[in-house]
Amino acid sequence: MIELIDSHCHLDTYYRRGDLDRVLNEAAESGVSKIIGVGTSAKDWELCRNLASKYKDNVYYTVGLHPCYVEDDWEEQLQLVVTYFAEDMPPVALGEIGLDLFHLPESPEEQEKVKTARELAFKKQLSFAVQLDCPVIIHSRGAFYRSVELIDESGMDWKKVVFHCFSEGSDEIKALMDRGGRASFTGVITFKKAENVREALKVQGIERLMIETDAPYLAPVPFRGKENYPAYVKYTAERAAEVLGVSFEELAQRTTENTRTFFNI
Repeated sequence: MIELIDSHCHLDTYYRRGDLDRVLNEAAESGVSKIIGVGTSAKDWELCRNLASKYKDNVYYTVGLHPCYVEDDWEEQLQLVVTYFAEDMPPVALGEIGLDLFHLPESPEEQEKVKTARELAFKKQLSFAVQLDCPVIIHSRGAFYRSVELIDESGMDWKKVVFHCFSEGSDEIKALMDRGGRASFTGVITFKKAENVREALKVQGIERLMIETDAPYLAPVPFRGKENYPAYVKYTAERAAEVLGVSFEELAQRTTENTRTFFNI
């Protein structure tokens, strides 16, 4: 069977409603051999680790403070991040971390306060990644070039940087590639009006490509608007193969190798 890896998924959704075993079984039946379960705050880091321990042949985990979860206690939360990397089963990356200028409070004063806190939290986590020499998963929404600027300033090795759920265009992907970074793509590439994202996919090509679901969000066509599952990564892979003009088998093999190498799994 052709092997695929879902390089970015939020498994806590399925676990909390008692549906995870079914979801993982369906993924395996669809050729998804491994899943990277991504942590977003102290509320799910321990769960992510425990799921990786329970399903150790199929699930890996990350920890990171998502920009939308940067709250008043963000500094206390970040004190916990590095402790996971000292454990017997450490995370495979720090993430998802980054900047988000899409989800902001209405008040201008609150907006500035939130922006400042998010930048500080991002900088701190980049400094952790530099110290740990680990990969980072970047969430960037409405803040691409500022995110790039802060990564540049951090001294982070760009070969260890992936911008997940890439939704920018060809100029932005070139900026990543020029630095040695990469993007991973979701079911967005199957959306009718996402031509800019497909162009970015073409520019990056298959050399550094990773694919993901970001499940339970962003289900690909033909499931757009419904809940997403790791099993659906094959639809993104099929569309990516079409866009790049390669066989599905080659796309699957290469993205699996790329993901294994990037996360050292």
